Amino acid sequence: MSKDAAPAKPPPHVQLFTDGACSGNPGPGGWAFILKHPFSGKSREGSGGELDTTNNRMELMAVIQGLSALTRPSSVELWSDSKYVLNGLKDWLKGWKAKGWRTAAKQPVKNVDLWQQLDELAAGHILTFHWVRGHDDHPENERCDELAVKAREAVVARP
Repeated sequence: MSKDAAPAKPPPHVQLFTDGACSGNPGPGGWAFILKHPFSGKSREGSGGELDTTNNRMELMAVIQGLSALTRPSSVELWSDSKYVLNGLKDWLKGWKAKGWRTAAKQPVKNVDLWQQLDELAAGHILTFHWVRGHDDHPENERCDELAVKAREAVVARP
């Protein structure tokens, strides 16, 4: 680096809160996210649903959709009540990829389509992980749950 080059600007810091909800497993489900930019105070919510899905797929979709909403590489604090999602991102993903998307038991990774999509999206960001107990009065987790349930109900109500 030359002495005239400006130091790299750190990526923006955001908080991503996510949740998934399913009625039956499989059954109709919903996902939701809240993105917060602590510096500016701005936030954005998103949600959606599927008629025939699982809770784990909805938990994954919430993170995928939240990361997809980012317009540039960011430092992302991911808050989730899903140990499946958090452990997958922190501990299992690298091994699954090295084993050709197989588990330690040599079985195909479940939800591999979503894990591959999430892996690609996560690569563009710096992620830190926070587990929150579901339904434990965490305001953003409760809001995400409310949005995910509404999205699930909207899918069921479609003609």
